[in-house]
Amino acid sequence: MSADKIKPHHLARKAIVYVRQSSAHQVLHNPETRALQYAMRDRLAALGWSEIEVMDDDLGRSAAGGVARAGFDRMVAEVCLGKVGAVAAREVSRFARNSRDWQQLIEMCRVVDTVLVDQEAVYAPRDGNDRLLLGLRVA
Repeated sequence: MSADKIKPHHLARKAIVYVRQSSAHQVLHNPETRALQYAMRDRLAALGWSEIEVMDDDLGRSAAGGVARAGFDRMVAEVCLGKVGAVAAREVSRFARNSRDWQQLIEMCRVVDTVLVDQEAVYAPRDGNDRLLLGLRVA
């Protein structure tokens, strides 16, 4: 459906799979959800990426309040440096639970032309329609 949004310059950069579960309870009691998130690596490989990094530093860390999320911060930094062609999560809502972080990620992906990938679609933040859809995904 949206694989046509992936260009050779995206594939020339690495892809990042962001894996997160909000609490230690979820990490311990929902291994199938975590396995589905790790499976996004296979989706990225099927879309054409050969260099794929899995960032799971934030397992068991909520995005609420003042909890630091080193994985999210590192992912955004790598995107800002132009090293990343795609960031992926099973659901794009896994990236951030607050609007500020989410909007920052979308804007950085727009600036450096990085696509966002979930289990259903590939989003190109430079495309106005995709940016609108992404803006509605996390409130």
